[in-house]
Amino acid sequence: MSDCIIETKGLTKRYGDQVSVSNLDLHVQRGRIYGLLGRNGAGKTTTMKMLLGLTAPTSGTVSIFGRPLKGNEKRILPRIGSLIESPGFYPNLTGTENLQIFARLRGLKSPNYIKGALELVNLPYRDKKRYAQYSLGMKQRLAIALAVMHDPELLILDEPINGLDPIGIAEVRDFIRALCDERGKTILISSHILSEIALLADDIGIIDHGVLLEEESLAELGALVETAGGEPVGTILQSREKPDPHSFIGEGKVEEVKRMVENSDATMVIFDNDLSPSQIRVLTELCGVQVLDRSGLILDIFAQRAKTKEGCLQVELAQYQYLLPRLVGMWTHLERQAGTSGKGPIGSKGP
Repeated sequence: MSDCIIETKGLTKRYGDQVSVSNLDLHVQRGRIYGLLGRNGAGKTTTMKMLLGLTAPTSGTVSIFGRPLKGNEKRILPRIGSLIESPGFYPNLTGTENLQIFARLRGLKSPNYIKGALELVNLPYRDKKRYAQYSLGMKQRLAIALAVMHDPELLILDEPINGLDPIGIAEVRDFIRALCDERGKTILISSHILSEIALLADDIGIIDHGVLLEEESLAELGALVETAGGEPVGTILQSREKPDPHSFIGEGKVEEVKRMVENSDATMVIFDNDLSPSQIRVLTELCGVQVLDRSGLILDIFAQRAKTKEGCLQVELAQYQYLLPRLVGMWTHLERQAGTSGKGPIGSKGP
């Protein structure tokens, strides 16, 4: 890729015998949003910490703005805004007072920087509520305001939608998209939620157990995923309020899924939302066919190297661009095994 703002070569981080990030070659292009997608513990946060100089790599190199990070930290880091885990805000101060401290440390004298950042994330300016009284969502918004306050060229955001309600997620997604489209910012964002990355990112890197499995544009990734041989036979919209498997999609809806399976040759049910192992086990038993969540399935596809001559993994992820992203719910896709072509079952390699 050309015109890279971030480029790593062979980036590796070991903690004793454990390899957290392995031989990572990352390319983030100017003026685009790059989504780093992976399960929890895949190495996303460790990668971002190395990009910011917060932890030293065991081996490999990091270049940002065309310069090596090592030895150029004072030139490079002031041009970056970041959100990694939880910032160290003072609990007895208000949001505005906390940002005033960071503004002084950064040499930002105009109060407009603070006011503009708070307005961007829909937090009040000069509010009297202390940080300790903030909800989890408000704390996350304040952290994002801190990241954008000094108008950086590059944003590195580690799971910025954590703790936000659906409306807050939509608002954050919109202003991140606007920062890129209207102000020309380059943004690296991590998440384990496939649907949010699909709605936001221009380019996607899939990381699993510290290894970058694929790096593609969103359009290229969607085309690759759709090379499989499955055919959707039904779509059901559900609401999720409780973690109990019956409540997760509703007992009546489980029966509806079972009827759809019985009336077709469907071999699996794919949920958009992440499922816990216990939910997968119980739902598999209730539905009578294999149950998977979409994010895990995407990672499994690339872990098994779906890009083969036969296009042998039997799955088509229908409606990759989600039609109802903001509903607190999920799309359920019943997938039909492709014909009698001699291909293996879903998740397996063909002949």
